[in-house]
Amino acid sequence: MSIERNLIISLLKLTKNYSTSTTHLKDDAKLPQETTYAIIEKLQSEDLLNLNTDVIEVSVDDRLRLAVKVISLGADIELVSNLLCWQEFEEITAMALHSSGFTVYKNVRFKTVARKWEIDIIGCKRPIVVCIDCKHWGHAISPSALKKIVEAQANRAEALSDVLPNPKIQLECVKWERAHFTPTILSLTPNSFKFYNNIPIVPILQLQDFLNQLPAYRHQLKTYPKIFDHIC
Repeated sequence: MSIERNLIISLLKLTKNYSTSTTHLKDDAKLPQETTYAIIEKLQSEDLLNLNTDVIEVSVDDRLRLAVKVISLGADIELVSNLLCWQEFEEITAMALHSSGFTVYKNVRFKTVARKWEIDIIGCKRPIVVCIDCKHWGHAISPSALKKIVEAQANRAEALSDVLPNPKIQLECVKWERAHFTPTILSLTPNSFKFYNNIPIVPILQLQDFLNQLPAYRHQLKTYPKIFDHIC
């Protein structure tokens, strides 16, 4: 298992441009050719890569699933976080939301009288509107820094609930009778805090479970309820 883990780490390191050669992979992982090919064939059978002669090709989705797999094999999550770019982190978040039945919106920008706002990812699944701030942490974060991050996301979620409905913001939730806007912080690395002022701080590997359980315990979380008087 450690051999496979080390090879996947090398694979993630070498495929930031979505391809590498088997020779480069073998050399970086410091593995015999026979072992390297055996693991590559295993990963290909799991639809985690495509081997075209001597070239290994991976998509964004492949890299995300490889990252999740290697963490499950015991790889250091901070190391893996540094091998993923920001867009890949957001993409895996969107994938988890889609899988849980949410309609997903990325990088939603809007204005209020006071200022401009942006929310990394919004997921809509009646009556929940989860407003996610993706934090690509590769290290521990102090309580004071966490407080600022959480309060900022709460302000974004509240501002969004206040400004809707708005013809410039096309979100599914404006068609509902009511919605509950739920600020959420998402990190790649686990944090010592799971909640701050009833706002969840969710490690990426626990996101799917969090989303699946969210309807059952949303009343325990900080939310900004909104009743839409005029159904759009």
